Amino acid sequence: MGKYHRIVLIDDDEITNFINENLIYEIGLADRVEAFIAAEKALKKIEHTSSEVSSTLILLDLKMPVFDGFDFLEQFNTMKRMLTSQIRIIILTSSENPRDTERLRALGYHQYITKPLTKEKLQDL
Repeated sequence: MGKYHRIVLIDDDEITNFINENLIYEIGLADRVEAFIAAEKALKKIEHTSSEVSSTLILLDLKMPVFDGFDFLEQFNTMKRMLTSQIRIIILTSSENPRDTERLRALGYHQYITKPLTKEKLQDL
């Protein structure tokens, strides 16, 4: 059994999701991985599967078209506290822009990993 019941990957790059999913399974970090290329669809899925949120980790890309990682976080913060308190979110991004970091902190998120994701970075989760 993995450390997490479920890991949700949200990145608009399907190849990145594929590679990250394989890394997660390879080190046995999660029992199940779900990948989304659209953050809005991932948010809706999380809302509709609220009974499955315990031991869930979300790895969220910030820079995506239409509905980006910041949009996801803002919407996620409005969800029921019971749901959001059971989900851990780590930002997975290539951005090192200080404004992005400030905006993340203002939204209440302090954990982020710079891309690319590696086995070593995953093992530190």
